[in-house]
Amino acid sequence: MNRADLSPLDVAGLRELLRAKEISPRDAIAALQARIAEVDPQIDAYLSLDVEEALRQADAVDVSLPLGGVPIALKDIISVAGQPCTCASKILQNYRALYDATVVERLKAAGAIVFGKTNMDEFAMGSSTENSSVKSTKNPWDFTRVPGGSSGGSAAAVAADAAFAALGTDTGGSVRQPAALSGVVGLKPGYGRVSRFGLVAFASSLDQAGPLTKTVRDAALLLWAIAGPDPRDSTCAKENAPDYLANLESDLRGTRLGVAREYMTDGIDPEVRAAVDSAVAHFESLGAEIVEVSLPHTEYAVATYYMIASAEASANLARFDGVRYGHRANKPRDLLDLYGRTREEGFGPEVKRRVILGTYVLSAGYYDEYYNRAQKVRRLIRQDFAKAFASVDALISPTTPEVAFRLGERSADPLRMYMADVFTIPASLAGICGISVPCGFAKTPEGTELPIGMQLLGKQLDEGRILQIANAYEHSTPWHKKRPPLAANVQHSTSNPPPPGTGSAVASVQL
Repeated sequence: MNRADLSPLDVAGLRELLRAKEISPRDAIAALQARIAEVDPQIDAYLSLDVEEALRQADAVDVSLPLGGVPIALKDIISVAGQPCTCASKILQNYRALYDATVVERLKAAGAIVFGKTNMDEFAMGSSTENSSVKSTKNPWDFTRVPGGSSGGSAAAVAADAAFAALGTDTGGSVRQPAALSGVVGLKPGYGRVSRFGLVAFASSLDQAGPLTKTVRDAALLLWAIAGPDPRDSTCAKENAPDYLANLESDLRGTRLGVAREYMTDGIDPEVRAAVDSAVAHFESLGAEIVEVSLPHTEYAVATYYMIASAEASANLARFDGVRYGHRANKPRDLLDLYGRTREEGFGPEVKRRVILGTYVLSAGYYDEYYNRAQKVRRLIRQDFAKAFASVDALISPTTPEVAFRLGERSADPLRMYMADVFTIPASLAGICGISVPCGFAKTPEGTELPIGMQLLGKQLDEGRILQIANAYEHSTPWHKKRPPLAANVQHSTSNPPPPGTGSAVASVQL
């Protein structure tokens, strides 16, 4: 088979060819490497590639395994032994991980080939991937717009066929929001379903790794591979993960879906509102019953999130002090000067903003007024969802209030930037699962089409249910089949792509 035809494949399609031995894992890597060389200079999705290690894995992999021979890209906040783990921050610019994260161990055990670290907002703090200290990733649908964040590099790579699938992390929406803005599937597992061991911590009570894929089936397959108990993470659920593919093709008869009135507000872009309304009507045509529900504390979610997440970030990022690893300031006068200048030189503006805010809300005299109060509101938000799920199987909402905004448009307005996650944050605070799937497109004044995402929310560890609902919608609509002009128009290499090279990274995407 012509290698140039491989990069548009989803994981399921690539698996079939690998198992039939129509192609080899080396063919898959070569095709992906050629595609990255073609499109990544335009979208800047990758920070590093380790081709030699990927080829070593390819030669040893058993293609009969569930993900045997499938290359998977990783957000550069996930540790892979011997590879960079920079979090897109100057403070970790030359750091290489000493061990594999649990999700990496499990991907490898399932036969996947870890290939490429993707760009992100520094330490996962942002909604646009503009906070990377290295470069800004562009949306494959329109290079003047953001791909979302903080997992924007992973989302853009999948959307541009520069990755068959990828992992990101979701703290307040950082898998679902870029999935919506880039036109791919993004799944946030319920808190505790996937181990956080080996993920550089942003906010420990919120962080979850999750897949970004071309289809819902691929998301189910990747979640099955990475989910499950882990004794190295005390917050990981003790229950074994179910077989997410077992009931994926079930129909929606008897399913009750809730629409929260607080999520369908006047501030939503009219085209986003119309697309989600159309999706709701489509679910009815598939046999689902639509029920209006209320989540009355939604309006407090964004403020609550930034109190809690910033407080946890200030504690987690205290480890970056210039003493043990990462950047160190030159010729410090004393220990305090070492700490201060190391962080001043190493952290970007958004990270500094959140660390300062978090330190403030945890300080004596303000802890009860801000942090403790935020935790109480978090409990009320969790109770809102529990009450809603007593009467419905899942909730439907827009993933984002608007389509992808322009690069630089919100850089000077943090509060407006934070509102990009207004519909994803409540689920993160409650610890429930959520998935974003494409549900339509909006036209810009310039005539560009931009994807719209619909969010499905389920109970904490009920990922199988929302995957089944999302799969029924995906199979009966055309939205997931559309590819950005970049993916459709850029000419692939011939059957003889450039040789893999001997370096550990492709020059055009090296840090």
